[in-house]
Amino acid sequence: MKVGYLQFRPEFGKPKENIRRISRLIKDKSFDLLVLPELANSGYLFSSIEELEKTSEEIPDGPFCKALMKMCADKNAYIVSGICEKYQNKFYNSAILVRPDGKIITYRKIHLYYDEKLWFEPGNIFLQAQEITSDSFGTVNIGMMICYDWIYPETARTLAMKGAQIICHPSNLVMPYCQSAMYARAIENHVFTITANRIGSEANKNKNLMFTGGSVIVSPFGEYLGRAPAEEEECFIVDIDPSAALDKNINPQNNLFDDRREEFYFS
Repeated sequence: MKVGYLQFRPEFGKPKENIRRISRLIKDKSFDLLVLPELANSGYLFSSIEELEKTSEEIPDGPFCKALMKMCADKNAYIVSGICEKYQNKFYNSAILVRPDGKIITYRKIHLYYDEKLWFEPGNIFLQAQEITSDSFGTVNIGMMICYDWIYPETARTLAMKGAQIICHPSNLVMPYCQSAMYARAIENHVFTITANRIGSEANKNKNLMFTGGSVIVSPFGEYLGRAPAEEEECFIVDIDPSAALDKNINPQNNLFDDRREEFYFS
């Protein structure tokens, strides 16, 4: 199965330009599953509701969704992307799984980071594994989480226990820890993880953020299958065998999930 990340620099407040950039960067790429950064349609550093109104869209009828639908149909592939979502006059930092048949599944970020709490509603959709299917790789279960969700081990663990073999992780990382921590998330759940980060910086109303790039793909055995540079755009694709994430045995006597003793965890 061909999976990968697209690391690029979304232009703040310019969804049409971001659509064009994504289309250009993936034009000559072949993949089954590709992960894009968090808020890939809008950029990140908001300072007003008016900015959210301008750059957000409703799922699945907005122009960013429609553009990704066409890309997935043309390539007969799946894309997971971060998106600034508007729903019933509220805004969500969301991720969408876009299918080649045009259907879209939404996840909304449950752990909001810093000033995101000023602009976005906390996610209200439960973590779930989603089935994707192709003649080339059969049936695979994937899960979605967004950026700061990584720091809560329960997020990845929940997705893995619900059957996710690949955790898709759209991100706008500003702290330096996640790319290393995904080693642990992959190992402790025996899953593949794909973290698609963005590059560059944003400045808005006397605030400035620098993003860390360094998108990573990690195997269930802790191998870094892909690692992007800190400051360059990159669309990286690698072949994986997702069935490797089905076996949770560490040895003949230890199983990651069967050995859990929940009665001791929250007493």
